[in-house]
Amino acid sequence: MSFLSKINFPKDLKKLTLDELKILNDELRTFTIETVSKTGGHLGASLGVVELTVALHYVFDTPKDKIVWDVGHQTYPHKIITGRKRKIHTLRKKNGLSGFTKRSESIYDPFGAAHSSTSISANLGIAVARDLQKKSFDVISIIGDGAISAGMAFEGLNNIGHLSKNSLIILNDNEMSIAKPVGAMSKYLVNLLSSKTYENIRDVVKNFTKKLPDEVGNFAKKTEGYLKGYLTGNTLFEELGMNYIGPIDGHNLDLLIQLFQKYKEKELHGPVFLHIITEKGKGYAPAENSNDKFHGVSSFDIQTGVQNKSKDKTYTNVISETLLKLAKKDKKVTAITAAMPSGTGLDKFQELYPDRFFDVGIAEQHAVTFAGGMATENLKPYVAIYSTFLQRAYDQVVHDIAIQSLPVRFLIDRSGFVGADGATHAGSFDLTYLCCLPNFIVMAPSSGEELKNMLNFSLSINNKPSAIRYPRDTVGEYNEKKSFEKITLGKGKIIQKGKKIAFLNLGTRLNQVKEASKLIKSKNKLQTTIIDMRFAKPIDTQLLKNLQKNHDIFITIEENAVGGFSSQVNNFFLNQTKKQIKIHNFFMKDEFIDQSDIIDQYKQSGISPENIYKKISIYLN
Repeated sequence: MSFLSKINFPKDLKKLTLDELKILNDELRTFTIETVSKTGGHLGASLGVVELTVALHYVFDTPKDKIVWDVGHQTYPHKIITGRKRKIHTLRKKNGLSGFTKRSESIYDPFGAAHSSTSISANLGIAVARDLQKKSFDVISIIGDGAISAGMAFEGLNNIGHLSKNSLIILNDNEMSIAKPVGAMSKYLVNLLSSKTYENIRDVVKNFTKKLPDEVGNFAKKTEGYLKGYLTGNTLFEELGMNYIGPIDGHNLDLLIQLFQKYKEKELHGPVFLHIITEKGKGYAPAENSNDKFHGVSSFDIQTGVQNKSKDKTYTNVISETLLKLAKKDKKVTAITAAMPSGTGLDKFQELYPDRFFDVGIAEQHAVTFAGGMATENLKPYVAIYSTFLQRAYDQVVHDIAIQSLPVRFLIDRSGFVGADGATHAGSFDLTYLCCLPNFIVMAPSSGEELKNMLNFSLSINNKPSAIRYPRDTVGEYNEKKSFEKITLGKGKIIQKGKKIAFLNLGTRLNQVKEASKLIKSKNKLQTTIIDMRFAKPIDTQLLKNLQKNHDIFITIEENAVGGFSSQVNNFFLNQTKKQIKIHNFFMKDEFIDQSDIIDQYKQSGISPENIYKKISIYLN
């Protein structure tokens, strides 16, 4: 690490020659691989942008110039050369560096990320603020080929072209080429299109066409635009008001620096769209040869690339296996995901039933309404989306699904805390934003077997939408061969009979509730009642009425923020009971909890057996 050892901040890059920068690129790749092999994280994307990252910080004056990264999967090299090299071993750990960009972490992160397709809008917002305040700096955003397919990205592109602000948008195309590079011709066009001569010629043409009759002038404009588009693949972006350059080799450091210097020296004006081609996982054979290019990995062996993943069955695995059984039984079953077939466990469904599987890309809004359309024609769509990403489609959930009472079945993965991915990916709010909707059935399993049974039950719900939410966790003991057990709508399950105190559990905190109950029994000689409520909506009102007869204290437990399951229970007791009772709600702490291991996150949020006992001990004296 002869050069990387000397690099602590971007200013240090400027002391190196181009040949030295190329050696630095190799060292930066090696260091990133070594780091992620221990911490886990998004390796492939980071390896693909090493040259881009170095070129950006070499040419531009960061942090005065603002670099806005989309999603943040690719920002590990950026973190290493912006003052965080010594802390990179803490990546995704408690009190360590975030796996994404984070404003509170560094002045080199002007805009936080983690969800996709936000960088162009943020870029424009910063550029407008710059100009209104008569400041002088450059704004650069980097967005991937997957992220740019989302509607929000195109909303940003449309607006940035309209306002015509000076900004640089870089499309990092590492998987699906929008336009094919053409070797020497491509380089020639890059030099031509990024030259002052081309800018001047284009301005002359535009001014000339303004003086022509409308019909002639419009024709001339279209001819010039589409001829250039034919050669370079840029028609769309030019029509949106941007100067398109590319596609170019995103691993060609010399070319990247040349282009950025031209932009920095104001040889290019207005919004510039630079299309680069990179290879995800570049420089590390196991990543290059992996199907997912080492997108999100656990710790791994550097020599072999073998990841240290748990072999225990997860809730996602149960979804994968059970949905296949349902699809075999019912040909109306379809599966939809938003760019996460593997993450949501639908990859096997895709293999076996390709004509009934739909990956819509990073387009959660479309996924929901798309499923609604299917439901109107009597198909049985299952939409598998992470809880944190379903937030992006809330209007569609309300307007297109709930109001019309369409039987779309939502499989909400990664509910609750998610460990190392932190607050941006935690599924903290789905119970709150779904339970308030009329016509919705909301379920949460306490075990793998309960999840299997709920999924089978959902097949029979044909008159309204339903949702099953489950965590990023292992299921523990699980009998795959066990037959489906019947579930009745809105009915809970008595786990343990007792008196005075009734635990109303929703979701996978059931084992923690059992532990808290054991503490009460051992320390206070009291056997409590434990209920697995199963349904957040509708709740089992008859069971609650029965429990009131010999219980004075009700404790709700859920893996969600305020306003979810507990609100449903509270409203019932406030409006239905004449008996004086006490209610204590346990839910996620009213704050965003940073990355840590999941057990620690629940402790921080007060949902641990010890904390549960401590809080309710006031009722036991």
